[in-house]
Amino acid sequence: MQSLTAKIKQKAHELGFEHIGVSPAEKLTVEAERLAEWLSRGYHATMYWMERKGDRRTDPRNIVPGARSVISVAMNYYTPHEITDHPERGKISRYAWGDDYHDIVGGRLKLLWEYIKDIEPGAAGRYYVDTGPVMDKVWAERAGIGWIGKHTNLISREYGSWLFLGEIITTLSLEYDIPTQDYCGACRRCIDACPTDAIVDEYILDSNKCLSYLTIEHRDEYPEEFKMDTEQWIYGCDICQDVCPWNIKFSRPAAVEGYQPRPENLNPLLLDIVNMAREDFSRRFRKSPVKRTKRKGLQRNAQAVIDGNSKKVILKKEI
Repeated sequence: MQSLTAKIKQKAHELGFEHIGVSPAEKLTVEAERLAEWLSRGYHATMYWMERKGDRRTDPRNIVPGARSVISVAMNYYTPHEITDHPERGKISRYAWGDDYHDIVGGRLKLLWEYIKDIEPGAAGRYYVDTGPVMDKVWAERAGIGWIGKHTNLISREYGSWLFLGEIITTLSLEYDIPTQDYCGACRRCIDACPTDAIVDEYILDSNKCLSYLTIEHRDEYPEEFKMDTEQWIYGCDICQDVCPWNIKFSRPAAVEGYQPRPENLNPLLLDIVNMAREDFSRRFRKSPVKRTKRKGLQRNAQAVIDGNSKKVILKKEI
């Protein structure tokens, strides 16, 4: 006879999650100290919401009273399409090529939670997909799904780091998994490849320098000092993941059709983005993660790439 944990895991796989693991709901003491140090250095840049609700972020029992377990899930989103370095075209991060993962992962996680409540009516809990004060990567690591790499992304031995994460915090007492060990070893490819030196040390990211932060969360003018380092990225950045040996060797095409790229999101013309009308932006990026940066943000990013390329040309002429 299947245990409750086994039933939940089987259902999760049926719903399309490649990984599912369970860890005890407890206070994150060491992680809380690391988070406090990271925040004190200002490495969260203008993401001020990370300073709030620290009691919830570091202890799931403050989110769900009486919580005993954190169920972590991961879904592969890798698609093997190639992008160009052509100076007239921009790059969009692979996770945003298709439909919004919040809708896809969130919808399936909701179904998983409804299934759990059907078989355990007395269970209480909440589920999240990058939508609340929860340290997704930490819980996934504790649940044995993978380890947090030197680029600060979670890495799975089976799928690399092309994973969307989610979790259910519940009062159910379940069987816990064993955390995965760190397999980064002496590798520094992600650190060495970052064009802005945003990975300031192993496992430490300074968001102020990160192209993903600058093109998505940053709301002010694009910093002049980074315009020549954009590498054509106008939304997000995959450089640290593209060079990771675990991704090079173990990436597998996603099974979910919604993650397949919309043709117009692959290698978009920079001038098309700069001149994009509001209606075109709404149509083109409807139900897409790209909508987070808004039209003005995407246009700012595209113009920053153009400006940076122009500076490079001028420098070459001067040399």
